[in-house]
Parts: sequence; structure tokens; C-alpha cells
Amino acid sequence: MTGVLAVDSGGSGLRATVGVPGREPSAPRSSREPVRTGARGIDPGHLLEQLLPMARALAAEAGVDRLDTVVVGAAGFATLGDALRAELPGALARELGVRTVALAADAVTAYVGALGPRPGAVVAAGTGLIAIGTDLTRWRRADGWGHLLGDCGSGAWIGRAGLEAALRAHDGRDGGSVRLLACAEEQFGPITGLPGLLYPRSDRPAVLASFAPRVAARAADDPVAAGILCDAARHMAESAAAVCPAAGEPRIALTGGLFGMGDPLLVPLGEELARRLPHARLVPAEGDPLHGALRLATELAAGRLTLPGEKTMLYVVTTKGD
Repeated sequence: MTGVLAVDSGGSGLRATVGVPGREPSAPRSSREPVRTGARGIDPGHLLEQLLPMARALAAEAGVDRLDTVVVGAAGFATLGDALRAELPGALARELGVRTVALAADAVTAYVGALGPRPGAVVAAGTGLIAIGTDLTRWRRADGWGHLLGDCGSGAWIGRAGLEAALRAHDGRDGGSVRLLACAEEQFGPITGLPGLLYPRSDRPAVLASFAPRVAARAADDPVAAGILCDAARHMAESAAAVCPAAGEPRIALTGGLFGMGDPLLVPLGEELARRLPHARLVPAEGDPLHGALRLATELAAGRLTLPGEKTMLYVVTTKGD
């Protein structure tokens, strides 16, 4: 019996599951170690070191003799995927007898998990933010440039804006929030120590994002906090509008932990999307990026893939296998 392997490689580690036609997918296995990146981009050796034992164990649990198709969705693939494209398909063919390998940007697997193979746009937001859309002939992406250059509206962006408002209140400048100042000192200690606490950290985006829930919690009684979330919603809608198909009746979905903030973010975002994209319909996300990788693998194995292939977004290789 043959099966398919779906992999989600992100900032918190690796997750994988095996699917067999007509059956529920296996319970995912995961590692807590993110795949390394270096001068060659994403390290294929480190990915394989984690994935191969996981894949063999999942196949055994599912009673699968061979994994015919593998889809790997990887954070950073669009800009750091050269080594993966060069080495991973051949290695998976040698080690697992895989015939078809698809390497995808994690935004693509997030899209497929949320909407499936249909035209539309997806905003994926957590610590960072990216929007991706397709009309089924090509992919379009917006933002996803990291916390220093973009990720506008993300958790890191909201947290940074909230901390800026706290510092403005400390200084007596316009645009400050004494409520957010109190929240910042409760979370981080004296506000004057914040630069020394934040700037040396290699995980600055996550630290900034950790303050975003405080901003959301104050939105009901603090116009500065509410304004930050409205600005975040505007940025998200701008990115969605940049990638959403202009024709037809595309769907839009939101995916990622940031949307757990609820109404303080979702209400202004819904208003912005309705204003900018009146022809599109906002729908709930159907699944997460691992679900999207599994969907892609299943479609590939059945010869039904209708999504566009692009080297930096969705790269498909067929080999002879073993």
C-alpha cells in the first residue's frame, strides 16, 4: 500500500503526517527544532535528519509500504530554497523511494489549507504576516518582509506600535497611552530598560509580538490601542487587496494565531476588506498549513493538481524513485 507524506517546516519546528486514500491521516509527529538556515539557505541535511526517522515511523504506523508523494511546505522557501530544490527530491527518492516531490513556500501550504485549490487570497498572520493569492494561473504575494522591513499588521508590528505608544506616554509626547505604559512595565519592568532588554535579543519579533495581546486587551477602553488595531487591519486589507484576483468571486480567508485576538481586530478588518474588496467573500479557513500540505500531496498523487507551479512558490519534481 502506498501513501503520501505531508510536511510543515516552520519557525517552531517540523510537523509531518501520512495520508492514505479513503482513510483519516495519521496523527502528526513533530520536532521542536526549527530547520537551520545558513549561507546556502534552508539546510536540506538538517531537514532530512529530522524528517526521515519521522517519515519511517509514520509510514509504519499507517501500514504503508511506500511513500509515493511528498509535499514539504517550508518557511523561507521563496528566498532561501535553492539548496532544497537542488538536493531534497533526489535524497527523498533514495531514502524513501518517493516518486514525486513538491516543495512549497509555507504561504502556499497555508493558502491550500485555508481555501483549497480555488481562486482567492489568504492572509496568514502570527508573529509575522504575509498575504498570498492566486487566480489559478499564477501566485501573487505581498509583504512577508520581516519585522524590520514589513510584516505590517502582524503580531510583532502591533506589539512594537503598542510599546512605542507606551514610550510616547513616558516621554510626554503626543500619541502616547498611559494604559499601555502600565501594561508594558507590568510585562517588561521599568520602561527605560526596554531598549537594553529588546535590542540584543535574536528573537526580537517574538518578544514584540508577546505584547500584542496586551494591546488587544486595552482596545475597549483605550483609543490609542484601538487605533493601533485599526491600523493593523488597514495594513492587512492592503496586502489582501494586492494579491486577490480582481475578477470573479474570489474567497478570502484568515489564518494564523493573531486572529485569536477576536473582535478588536476582526471587526475593523472585516470593514476594511468589505470596502477594498467588495467582490470577494470572507470565509472561515478550512485548515492549517499541514492540512494544506496533505491536500497538495493527495491532489498530486491523484494527478489532479490545478494550482500553478512556480520555482519559488510551488516546485514539483518527478523522479524514478527506488
